[in-house]
Parts: sequence; structure tokens; C-alpha cells
Amino acid sequence: MMVRYPLGANEADSITSRTGKKLSEITLDEIKKGNIHPDDIKISKEMLSKQGEVARQNDNPAMAANFQRASELVDVPDDVILEMYNKLRPNRSTKLELVQMAQELLDKYGAVNCARLVMEAAEIYEKRGILL
Repeated sequence: MMVRYPLGANEADSITSRTGKKLSEITLDEIKKGNIHPDDIKISKEMLSKQGEVARQNDNPAMAANFQRASELVDVPDDVILEMYNKLRPNRSTKLELVQMAQELLDKYGAVNCARLVMEAAEIYEKRGILL
């Protein structure tokens, strides 16, 4: 699938927010009329996937992987993401806590790539001695 960059200029009719509102429908006039709400401007999995496709097309697999993980986090509640951030800081978690967090990401949210990243972090933290 070829995606035209910049997405906002070239894909505005095909990009939707988390609520399904098209990017082309999110205008200053619509905001002034009260037709755009905060959830209407939250990014969607689709948008993050398209950004990842642009990265892949431009031979940037690391950036593509980041966008893939970000797309998985769209459905994860903010408090869970903040907890994950804190647990991933060095010397803040046990290996078991990180394994349990990875399992929750996988089982509850289907965040396969994020769970894999947490497991990789647990292994690296263990080797470096930066677990509780």
C-alpha cells in the first residue's frame, strides 16, 4: 500500500480519528461550532499504522516498529501506560512485575509488540542488574 506523505495534506479524507471523524472534517469552523470534541482529535490506530507505512517505505524499520507499538497503545488506558512507564525505569520493578505487565499487555489489550518490548527490557535489566 503506497501512502502519500505528508499524510495531513494527501490523505486527509482517508485518515480518521479514534471516533471515526475524518481529518478533513476537523476544521477551525467545526471547532467553533462545537462540532469537534476532545475525543475527535485523538489519534487512531489507522493513523499510526499509516505513519509506520511511511517509515517502512522510506527504509526506516526502527521508526516503523515504534509506530506499530504506538498503534497498540491506543486502546490501553492512560493510567496503565503511566504505570508501564514507571515500571520500565531502572531499579523500579522486579522481573516478575515486568513479566506480569507484559502478560497484561498481551492478554488484556492484544499489544503483542509492546509486550515483547517489556520482556526484552526485563531480560536486559536482569543482565545489567537494574531490577529490584
